Amino acid sequence: MTHGFGIVGAGVIAAIHADAIAMVPDARLAAVTDVAAGAAAAFAAARGCAAEPDLDALLARRDVDVVSVCVPSGLHAEVGTRAAKAGKHLVVEKPIDVTLEAADRLIEAARAAGVALTVISQHRFDPGLIEAKRLLDEGALGRLVLGEASTKWFRSQAYYDSAAWRGTRAMDGGSLMNQGIHYVDLLRWCMGPVAEVTALCATQTHQIEVEDTSLAALRFGSGALGTIVASTSVFPGFAQRLEITGTDGTVTIEDGAIVRRAYGSGAHEPGGAHEPGGAHEPGGLQEPGGPRGGAAPAGSNPAAVEVASHAAQLADLLAAVEAGREPAVTGESGRAALEIVCAVYESARAGRSVTLAP
Repeated sequence: MTHGFGIVGAGVIAAIHADAIAMVPDARLAAVTDVAAGAAAAFAAARGCAAEPDLDALLARRDVDVVSVCVPSGLHAEVGTRAAKAGKHLVVEKPIDVTLEAADRLIEAARAAGVALTVISQHRFDPGLIEAKRLLDEGALGRLVLGEASTKWFRSQAYYDSAAWRGTRAMDGGSLMNQGIHYVDLLRWCMGPVAEVTALCATQTHQIEVEDTSLAALRFGSGALGTIVASTSVFPGFAQRLEITGTDGTVTIEDGAIVRRAYGSGAHEPGGAHEPGGAHEPGGLQEPGGPRGGAAPAGSNPAAVEVASHAAQLADLLAAVEAGREPAVTGESGRAALEIVCAVYESARAGRSVTLAP
């Protein structure tokens, strides 16, 4: 069965969704709409799809059964709820929205309508993350001790000035909500629920109403500790980094690829699998590749996003629809990442630790 997609919002990320749709065999882009009619028309002409004058017109199309929500973050729940009520399955860009209340509204709307909802967390489909999660699930690292997520990117003032909604509390959020939330999701996915957050936030180099630099210390429900760093003030921008340490070893990921893994002398990797080209050194060290030097493309360019992982997430959604199961990344997953971000903001604002409900 071929699934028809409609894209709402013709901005930077919409092009990634269109490219991803084109990579999925049983998907096709049927239509796009945007509040700026000219933007929708240009996008449609470039992609060979229809341009609809408004959201209602797109939702009325019988050849659209999946909607990609690519509007400003603070409108995700509003647009997604309308699409769910029209019976459309949902692909919602990150974050799920900028408030937990809005996230809950969207999740409930999808549930009530019986439609599938996935929130973009495409890095869960990166090869390095899939491998790292396997190691964790099989106990290769032992009991978890420390998890670290780092997003040190650079965005110019011109980036924030390019659209009125960027850098606003109501529509965007700061460096953690917008740029860092992917690795917040990955950190929770690997380490489990967060129990306590203590944070600092600051606006260091931009004229915006939200933070461009945030730092948080975490205590996970398991008792493990963690850190989150997210900034758009770090020139020239570097690879996003996730490092997970357990009692038996450490795995380090940069921009979706494992760059280092080391096991204690008494540890071994379940199943005997190892990174192609890697060599086990004395003491159990395995280092398939050194860290990537220089600036990561996405670290300095918001349009530099790998499409293959987006396509994998869209393919998973369609497989979930066909099988009647939940997508791999659910609305609740998106809410859980947002809850951590909101706790960071609350802690920084109140000057105290914030406890999350188990």
